[in-house]
Amino acid sequence: MPPAVAFRVAATRTHAVGRTAARRPFAAPALPSLMLAAVLAVPALVGPAAARDAGCRIEQAGRVVLDRTCDFQPEGRDGSFTLSARGGADTPLFRGVSVVSVMVIEPGVADVRGLTTGGINSRWGTARRSGRDGACWQGDDFRICAR
Repeated sequence: MPPAVAFRVAATRTHAVGRTAARRPFAAPALPSLMLAAVLAVPALVGPAAARDAGCRIEQAGRVVLDRTCDFQPEGRDGSFTLSARGGADTPLFRGVSVVSVMVIEPGVADVRGLTTGGINSRWGTARRSGRDGACWQGDDFRICAR
């Protein structure tokens, strides 16, 4: 039997159709599809990095509004992070604010936002990483430090 015919015979599967058997070609899943499925499943298995305690300090208009331990949640690998109150989502981080996010948009520069206790996403502005203290980000009228 020629190799092409042998392959075709080996790559068929018999399926019962009523009382007679019919032969249909066996379609193996495409390797690229399996690889894509595996790649997409990895983040679900790994999950996000766990929040950890950090010493948090936030100043607004020169006034300290937060100076205590809070939850520090890394967001990706570029230095972005989110600060929230210890104790869960029902506890405000400080008066009127539930969460503060520092999202790096380029090295040393971040977009800062606060989620109010009323659910409003408030943009604070752009901040630059401090040259003196790498744990701090300085905006026009705010400063955020997480150690």
